[in-house]
Amino acid sequence: MDQDTKKRSVAMAALAYVPDGAVVGVGTGSTAGYFIDALATIKSRIEGAVSSSDDSTQKLEAQGIQLLDLNSTGDLEIYVDGADEANKHRHLIKGGGGALTREKIIAAASRRFVCIIDDSKLVGLLGSFPLPIEVIPMAQAFVARQLVKAGGRPVWRQGFVTDNGNHILDVHNLQIMNPVEMENRFTRIPGIVTVGIFADRPADVLLVGEDGGVRTIS
Repeated sequence: MDQDTKKRSVAMAALAYVPDGAVVGVGTGSTAGYFIDALATIKSRIEGAVSSSDDSTQKLEAQGIQLLDLNSTGDLEIYVDGADEANKHRHLIKGGGGALTREKIIAAASRRFVCIIDDSKLVGLLGSFPLPIEVIPMAQAFVARQLVKAGGRPVWRQGFVTDNGNHILDVHNLQIMNPVEMENRFTRIPGIVTVGIFADRPADVLLVGEDGGVRTIS
């Protein structure tokens, strides 16, 4: 089974977690894109969606799914999104698409976070995928120095600006032994907006697309 087929299969499997009448938080990226396609098949029985990025907003609009603002919806029943890496504890690295801040906000505001990945994203130790960190532009060099002290090799994602008008540092050479501790430690560095570790609030359900079908880790 190829990667795209696995992504489609987990996107379809996530529909089983969407309650009737729900406002659905929707993530960003290729697997989330497949979920938007799947969500369109049941759009008549949901109230609408809250989007985590301009890219997902365009895809939702193209599918005729009503867009709602998180400030007016209150907490959400469910958030569905992919990840760049995930471990068996449902700790994630996210932000390869640069939408980590809005994704983390929606995850925090959702009662259930369903993460959908193909099996290439399931790892024993987080950190092979460079850790995305969103930073205030004026603090970029200062933050980079702090990350070097922590053992990382930060690389500015040149030519990319987040939907919030900020920059991304992709941090290489990290072995993330304790994701919760590292997430909280990096979050305290002045100038960092969001760290792409999702461990303090992990996924509640991890759906993994494999050759034999979809595996659930919860």
